[in-house]
Amino acid sequence: MLNLQHPGAYDHVRAALLALLDEYDIGYLKWDMNRDLVDTAGSVRGQTLALYRLLDELRAAHPGLEIESCSSGGARVDLAVLERTDRVWASDCNDALERQSIQRWTGLLLPPELVGSHVGPGQAHTTGRVHRLSFRAVTALFGHFGIEWDVAALAPDEATELAGWIALYRDERDLLHTGRVVRADHPDPSVWVHGVVSAAGDRALFAVVTVAASSHAVPVPVRLPGLDPARAYDVAVVGPPPAIPPPRLHLGGASWIDGGQVRVAGSVLARLGLALPPAAPESAIVLRVSAHR
Repeated sequence: MLNLQHPGAYDHVRAALLALLDEYDIGYLKWDMNRDLVDTAGSVRGQTLALYRLLDELRAAHPGLEIESCSSGGARVDLAVLERTDRVWASDCNDALERQSIQRWTGLLLPPELVGSHVGPGQAHTTGRVHRLSFRAVTALFGHFGIEWDVAALAPDEATELAGWIALYRDERDLLHTGRVVRADHPDPSVWVHGVVSAAGDRALFAVVTVAASSHAVPVPVRLPGLDPARAYDVAVVGPPPAIPPPRLHLGGASWIDGGQVRVAGSVLARLGLALPPAAPESAIVLRVSAHR
């Protein structure tokens, strides 16, 4: 641990970083601090304030520099850090199932565009779980979408599907990063619903996530909150064709999905909900909701 309260140590780190930033066209700096401060000479507060001063000086010298705060998965996420950085890393665990919970509760305090969320490989390195690409991509979609996967080793069908998710993110990024985050309570604890609604209420994107096996023989309709009750909306499932389709647990459910979309009043979506087919555990779909013109 370099004690930034020590003038010599501070000047050394500052000079080293500025030398790199001045010489090279660097647009992104990840500040990863995976060391407890209990053994810092001086005080923890002093070390923290010195870090803030250092980040301020780097920003002043390079105003366009993007900085990410990272430490043991979300340990350096405070209001002062958020004033000085462009995004934070919520957790080193990139397992999509774990990330659903991590991002759900992190999102109570932070907007999704500040939270790093990446599509990882099929098998998570932290847990050993294996998930379909669609589940990993939907999990990463509602955040600072990135790729943490050796794309050079992808099979052709995986590469095609991943490109489709990237295209969807680019198409919806303005909504995802400016809209109002909403969540719906659902009577089935295995189903989590969250989304982003535009300020005008004319567009929305929702994720319907099945995190575990359901005890319901017939799926409970999914309510979509935050929409204008006086408007009619067209609802459609979006996303590229999956390289590995999730299994259909049994027949029945929502016949409208096969037809492409359904038109429903905003009041109905908020109060009664939308019928969806039964979903496999650890799977997710994305619903695009557009006001009917």
